[in-house]
Amino acid sequence: MANHTLSIIKNKNFLEIINELQILSKFKIKFYDNLKLCLDEIGNNNNIMVIFKDLLSQEEYEKIIKKEIPVMFILNPNKKENIMSRKFFEKLNTPFRILDFEKKITFLAAKYEFNKSSLIDLNGYKINKNERKIKKNNLELELTEKEVNFLILFSQNNKPLSKNFVLEKVWNYSPESDTHTVETHIHRLRKKILDKFNDDNFIKNNEKGYYI
Repeated sequence: MANHTLSIIKNKNFLEIINELQILSKFKIKFYDNLKLCLDEIGNNNNIMVIFKDLLSQEEYEKIIKKEIPVMFILNPNKKENIMSRKFFEKLNTPFRILDFEKKITFLAAKYEFNKSSLIDLNGYKINKNERKIKKNNLELELTEKEVNFLILFSQNNKPLSKNFVLEKVWNYSPESDTHTVETHIHRLRKKILDKFNDDNFIKNNEKGYYI
């Protein structure tokens, strides 16, 4: 976790406690008094935000949930707090044991790191190998295992893929196989992409093969 940063928002007392106890040594610790500055700086880096929910305005909360970043929300059990259920959101009620906080943060970092390792960028789309999904502009589409493997081939090659190459790598068929498997799957995938993303130019082809 040494490459992860723990960004503590607005609560300087908690920052001082963390530093005094000298826990979470695997993380770089940063403090932000300004949420906007934090969101501007973290980008796609390995940051985990630690936020005491009652210090946030509703507008600030809505900005956070639009980001694909891991967040640990510290909640006041005496207040009614509605936290959206998200893959990288964890919650902890006060008062809490610091060891419980450390465990949750470590788990959140590991889960986020595992997810990042499964993501592939492909021509403006993000493919999640583990979830078998392709995403773009807040839209997502479920894929079959073969479709994922097919798209991974495109991400690994910068030239058109021949039908025989795809047959061998994705379906383990001999290049001599007489089959329309590739054409059929490409037709289905093109239609799914068109229906979901309104993209009728996702998979192109020329005399050398298919490309994205």
